[in-house]
Amino acid sequence: MSKQTILVVDDERDILELLSYTLEKEGFTVHTATNGNKALEILKDVRPDLIILDVMMPEMDGVETCRLIREDKRNGEVIIAFLSARGEDYSQIAGFEAGADDYINKPIKPRVLATRVQALLRRKNRGTEQETPELKSLYIDRDRYVVVKDGEEMSFPKKEFELLSLLCSRPGHVFTREYIMTNIWGHQVVVGDRTIDVHIRKLREKIGDKLIKTVKGVGYKFVEKKK
Repeated sequence: MSKQTILVVDDERDILELLSYTLEKEGFTVHTATNGNKALEILKDVRPDLIILDVMMPEMDGVETCRLIREDKRNGEVIIAFLSARGEDYSQIAGFEAGADDYINKPIKPRVLATRVQALLRRKNRGTEQETPELKSLYIDRDRYVVVKDGEEMSFPKKEFELLSLLCSRPGHVFTREYIMTNIWGHQVVVGDRTIDVHIRKLREKIGDKLIKTVKGVGYKFVEKKK
């Protein structure tokens, strides 16, 4: 089995060296970049399994870099985790809206970071186990990580895709917030309280407001029936 590949993007070289050393010790192949522009250049030739992306960087910040990465359909399966000293809600929301899957606060101990990385990659390898039924207006292609709506292919960040697949697996069933958090993000990954809300809002922007309903105080459900 080939090594999994991680791209670390941070303008502080001592952080790049520390993270590279830690992750290489865990058996990963690591590429590094000191800003968003260099990261995008690397992605022309390298398809990593995970990108660890600093938020505050010169030339191009992490949020803009994340947005541009997600615009490229070839990056649909890559996991993006922000690494930042900024813990404000608006900063995290901006990151999730740009297509991030996780948000890791600095400072973080190398061993803890390695555990978070392994947890994220395990979920990527395992994938969402639910089978997705054939629906009237959506076709979910799990092999290519694309959604077809009204004949148009749409690309989604990994966590948005998994969340939509989960909701569509049982149309009409109400998935609690706790169930969604556990099955999409896992027990070992700690994310903010607004994470699910941000991802639901992004899904509604892409597939329409009427397909995903909020059950107040409980969770969410996909309301379209099977064919």
